[in-house]
Amino acid sequence: MNRNINEIVKELVSSENLPTKEKCLDEIWTQAVQKGIYPASIQELYEARGQQKIGGFTVPAINLRGLTYILARAIFRVAKKHNAGAFIFEIAKSEMGYTDQRPTEYVGVCLAAAIKEDYQGPVFIQGDHFQVNAKKYSQDPKGEVQGIKDFIKESIASGFYNIDIDTSTLVDLEKPSVKEQQKLNYEICAELTKYIRLIEPKGITISVGGEIGEVGSQNSTPEDLDAFMEGYLETLPDGTKGISKISVQTGTSHGGVVLPDGNIAEVKLDFEVLRSISEIGKEKYGLAGAVQHGASTLPDEAFGKFPEVETAEVHLATGFQNMIYESKHFPADLREKMYKWLQENMQKEKKPNMTEEQFIYKTRKKALGPFKREMYNLSDEILESIGKELEAKFDFLFNKLKVAGTKELTEKYVSKVKDIPRERDLMDIKKGDKMSAEGAD
Repeated sequence: MNRNINEIVKELVSSENLPTKEKCLDEIWTQAVQKGIYPASIQELYEARGQQKIGGFTVPAINLRGLTYILARAIFRVAKKHNAGAFIFEIAKSEMGYTDQRPTEYVGVCLAAAIKEDYQGPVFIQGDHFQVNAKKYSQDPKGEVQGIKDFIKESIASGFYNIDIDTSTLVDLEKPSVKEQQKLNYEICAELTKYIRLIEPKGITISVGGEIGEVGSQNSTPEDLDAFMEGYLETLPDGTKGISKISVQTGTSHGGVVLPDGNIAEVKLDFEVLRSISEIGKEKYGLAGAVQHGASTLPDEAFGKFPEVETAEVHLATGFQNMIYESKHFPADLREKMYKWLQENMQKEKKPNMTEEQFIYKTRKKALGPFKREMYNLSDEILESIGKELEAKFDFLFNKLKVAGTKELTEKYVSKVKDIPRERDLMDIKKGDKMSAEGAD
């Protein structure tokens, strides 16, 4: 008899022992497959989009930093309500570190949420910003790239069948030509793509994303795209499947720009960048289109524009974290306890010109890992109330991004590899290995 799914999630989240987490994921995976739920790659859906067979919607890629099980359940409820299938659960390498959610746990919790809400079909789980650190790369290129490869291996073994490579940190704007500026970016992206193809599970083509403009720097251009893609395709071995989408910079920043009073500054987002690069990406390179990062703190009226300009995917994170902290249902004493922890442990991140409000806003994501278990141990009433608040936001986003009805598309285009076993032979994780990288909304 299958164990109660809530019990397995509680053990998965609370345990600090990796073998125990592995055992919990195995239990959840088995139950999921029994119920027609399976981790999947969005590759084939994006190929159809690149061939301009489908379009008119933008896939939300949702980073869940805290109360992941509660929020994932809310997302599945909204998906069922709207008959939506084109949505992604993702987490960045940096987020896994400060939220204390390694790949094994994140996949397990997302699949468990699908089980709990009686969802069926493919579940897209994505590694966001698998990012090369430019400073570390300059000191030890091989070591830094190998570290990303090791992390890719762990993630794929856990069920991440969508990987966003971020080597845009290596773009050098001091170089004289655009192609020279993008050279390290496309070379290392091609190397990591090749590695993914070597270890991806049989029967699955992992969806790989590239990035041409680091979020927070200057806006991307069609020239950047051409320079990157030409070099990338020249570097990639013949016959190797390439990237399915491209992330660009349009004027946003991860988490938004925080004003001294703690509010978020208005952003002038250049939708023409998304429109032009999506169009060129599809017509010249068969890509699904452009990807927008740093979007969750944008004003509500911005979201309807993404499908209009054929944005393939939009990444959303900080806004949901903010809603948890600021929920009227979130216990004030726990919030104050978390903020006090930040004051005592994160002072090194406080810049001289920062107000207290800016400091708390910028660092409070770092308290989610240390207080993860306390948050999950809140009463069912509190957790359900917070879940309902976030559910309303997810409902809004699914409507604006026009993903209602996309379940039919995922059923049509996504391979139904339901009986795929976990790639346990890839699991050679080093105990105590720490995850660190910058870059998540």
